[in-house]
Amino acid sequence: MALQQQLTQPSQLVGQLGQDYATQLTGLTSVPLDTSQFAPQVAGQDPLQTQAATLAGQGVGAYAPYLSQAATYGTQAGTTMGGVSPYVTGAAGLTGPMTGAQMATIDPQTGQTVTPTLAQDSFMSPYQQQVIDTSLAEFDRQSAMRQQGISDRAVELGGYGGGREGVQLAEYQTQSDRNRALLQAQMQQQGFGQAQQARQQSYQNQLGLAGAQAGLAQGQMGLGTYQRGLAQLAPQLAGGDIQTLTGIGGIQQQQSQRVLDAQRQANQMAAFEPYQRLGTYGQGIGQLAPMMGGTTSTMVPDPTALQTALGWTSVLGGIMNPNLGRG
Repeated sequence: MALQQQLTQPSQLVGQLGQDYATQLTGLTSVPLDTSQFAPQVAGQDPLQTQAATLAGQGVGAYAPYLSQAATYGTQAGTTMGGVSPYVTGAAGLTGPMTGAQMATIDPQTGQTVTPTLAQDSFMSPYQQQVIDTSLAEFDRQSAMRQQGISDRAVELGGYGGGREGVQLAEYQTQSDRNRALLQAQMQQQGFGQAQQARQQSYQNQLGLAGAQAGLAQGQMGLGTYQRGLAQLAPQLAGGDIQTLTGIGGIQQQQSQRVLDAQRQANQMAAFEPYQRLGTYGQGIGQLAPMMGGTTSTMVPDPTALQTALGWTSVLGGIMNPNLGRG
C-alpha cells in the first residue's frame, strides 16, 4: 500500500507577508542594541548638597575659638577681681580716727617740713604750717603795734611806766595770747577738718575704684559667658544651614534622578520600539493566515523496489491463474 502525505500551503499573500516578516526580523536582530542608552544612572550631588558638606567640614571645631576666648576672659576676670582687694584694704585703712601718718606734715625720714608734697599717706595740706606761721607772725606784728599804742597813750597822759600802764599791758597781753592760741587752734582745726574731708573722699574713691574693678571683672566674666554662648550657638546655626541646604539639595537631586530615569525609559522605549512594531506585525500575520485559506496537495511517494517486486508478482499470478479471485 502506497503512503500518501497531505501538505497545506498558505495563500500567496500570507506567504509574501511571512517572507517580508522574516526579512525584517533577520535585519533587525542583526543590529546590536546600544544598551548604554538605557543603562541605570545615578544623579550626582546637587551644588547645595556639596555646599552643605563643605559647611559641615568647616563647622567642625568652629566653636573652639569662642571657648578659647571665653577662657581668656575668665582668666582676665580672675586677675581683675584680684585687683579689688588692695582698694578694699586701702578703704579699710581710711576708717576710724585719723592716724599720725595721715596727719603728718613732717617727713619721718628727714624731720623736715614736706613742701610742696606731703609725707606718704598724709591728708594734711602741705602748706598748712606755712599758713599758720604766716598768720601768727602777722598776728604778733599787729599785737606789738597795739601794745606800742597803749604805751604811746600812757606817755601822752603822763602815766608811762606807771601801774595803770602795766595793768593795761598785762590784760592786753593775756587777751592777745588767748586770741593767738584760738587763731592757731582754729587754723589747725580747719586743716584737720580739711584732712578728714580729704580722707573721706579718698575712702569713697577707694570704694569706687574697688567697685569699678569688680564691675570690670563682672564685665569680663559676662564676655566670657557671651563667648560660651556663641560657642554653643555657632554649631546650632551651622547645623540649621546644613540641614536646609541638605534638604533643598536632596529635593533637587531627586528631581535630577527622575529626569535621568525618565530619559532612560524613553531611550529604552525608542530602542525596543522596532521590536514591538515587528512583533505586532507578526501577530497580525498569524491572525490573518487562517482567514486567507490555502492549498492542500496530496503527495504519493515513488514505490520502493520491494513494492515494485510485489506488484509484479501479483500481476503475474493473475495472468497465470485466471480463475483466482472468482467465486
